[in-house]
Amino acid sequence: MKTHLFVCFLFVGISNLFSQSSETPAISTVDTKNFPTIGEIIRLSPEIDDLIDKDAKIEVLADGFIWAEGPVWVNDEKGGHLLFSDIPRNSVMKWREGVGVDLFLKPSGYTGASDYGNEPGSNGLLLDSKGRLVSCEHGDRRISVMSEKGGKMTLINNYQGKRLNSPNDACFHSNGDLYFTDPPYGLPKRYNDPRRELDFCGVYRLSKSGKLTLLTKEMTRPNGIAFSPDEKTLYVAQSDPKAAIWKKFPVKEDGTLGKGELFYDATKNVGKLPGLPDGLKVDSKGNVWATGPGGVLIFTPEGKLLGRISSGEKTANCGWGNDGSVLYLTADMYICRIQTKVKGAGW
Repeated sequence: MKTHLFVCFLFVGISNLFSQSSETPAISTVDTKNFPTIGEIIRLSPEIDDLIDKDAKIEVLADGFIWAEGPVWVNDEKGGHLLFSDIPRNSVMKWREGVGVDLFLKPSGYTGASDYGNEPGSNGLLLDSKGRLVSCEHGDRRISVMSEKGGKMTLINNYQGKRLNSPNDACFHSNGDLYFTDPPYGLPKRYNDPRRELDFCGVYRLSKSGKLTLLTKEMTRPNGIAFSPDEKTLYVAQSDPKAAIWKKFPVKEDGTLGKGELFYDATKNVGKLPGLPDGLKVDSKGNVWATGPGGVLIFTPEGKLLGRISSGEKTANCGWGNDGSVLYLTADMYICRIQTKVKGAGW
C-alpha cells in the first residue's frame, strides 16, 4: 500500500527537541546499517520454531526514547519507514533503513499550552484504508486522522457528550469500522483525575458513518486490541497489575461483541518479569503476538503460550513491517525489530 502523509503541524528541529537534560535522554540512531542485538527468544514449545528462526536476533535500531509506543509501517517509494510515538515527548518519530531517526510530528497528542502530565502525546498509530495516519491522542482525548490537505481532523472525542478518557490503541475492521480502547493512562492523575467524565474504561466501535457504540465496559484497563484473521474474534489486553489478562470476544454479524472469555492470564508474572499486557498483533495463521510480562508473548489461537521475545525491557507494543514478516517492537527506550517466518494478518 503506497501512502503519502500530509502534515501542517509544527516540525521542530531535531536538535531542539532532543536537547539533553536530566529528564530527557539523548536520541541515538545507533548505526544505520550494523545494529547491535539484545535479549533472547524464550522457546517454550517446538511450535515456535515455525514462527521464529533459531538464529533470529532482536536488533536495536535506535534508543534514547522516554516511552516508545504505537509502531506502524508506512510503505513508500523509498522502501518504507516506521512511525512510532514517544508519548512523554508529545512526538511521532520516523525511522528509515540507512537513515535513522527523524522527528515526524510535534505535537502529536496534546495541543494545549499548559503542562499536561507525563504522557501527553499520541499512543497507538495506524493507517486507514486511504493510507492516512490515525492517532490515539492522550492529551487532546480524541482519535484523529491526518487530512490529505494537511492538519488533523477529529474522528471522535466523546461518548454521549462526555469526554473520552484517553484513547490508547485501535484496529480497523475490513469494513472500515474502527475499534478502540479508552483507559485513563493519558490523564495527568489517571483514574483519580478530576477531568474524567466517564466512570468506566470502554472498548468502542466507531462506524464509518460516525456512530460510536460502547461494546463493553467490563475490562478495568483495556489496552491493546486486534482481530483474528477471519475477524470473528476480537482480542483485548488488560493492563491491570491485579488482573493482567487478555480476553477474546466473539464478533457478531452487526459488529457488536458477544460475551468475553479469558484468553490468557499472566498475573502471576507481574513484578517478576518486566511489563504488563499492552499492545498486540495477530499473524496470518491466527497466532497472537502480545506484549506483556517478559516481552512479546506468542500464543496459538487457542491460547497456548509458545514462547517470548524478551528484550529485557518493558515492551509496550509491536507491529508488522517491510513485507509483513518483520516485527517491530517498542521496548521502553528502544526501537527493535526481529525477522519472523510468518506474515502479519492482512499482509
